[in-house]
Amino acid sequence: MRRGILRSIMVLACAAAAWGSITGAHAAAWWEKNFWMTGPRYDGNVPLCHEHGPLDQITSRFGTKEYRFWNSNLQLVGFDNIREVAWEPWRSGTIPRRFCAASALLSDGKWHLMYYSIVEDAGMLGTSYGVQWCVVGLDRNWAYNPQCKMARP
Repeated sequence: MRRGILRSIMVLACAAAAWGSITGAHAAAWWEKNFWMTGPRYDGNVPLCHEHGPLDQITSRFGTKEYRFWNSNLQLVGFDNIREVAWEPWRSGTIPRRFCAASALLSDGKWHLMYYSIVEDAGMLGTSYGVQWCVVGLDRNWAYNPQCKMARP
């Protein structure tokens, strides 16, 4: 009984892999991106640096991180001088990512330089874009030290 089920699963997996290899060029389905059946194919659908989606994620997560982990009421209240630093800086064919920089205004009235990247399929369960960010001077756990250098290309 158990062998029959395992054999059925293997046959289905092989059939799916074969089907993916004989079809024409098209964007990868979610299962191809998440389980690497035929290798990931990317569309290059990454929001621009100044779009609200990524900036809203950064604003929300910054406030949550400051409150939960650092017992701080700091909030991001505005952005200025938003610019793209690089697009796919290493080579074509890698995971599409857009590197950006901006000046961020905090609720204490101070401006800080901020670096962030928007990465295709790096969101929750690989279904949307993901955002990684660092505010210079507020990288309290040193994840991107020194001076957010590891958040840049």
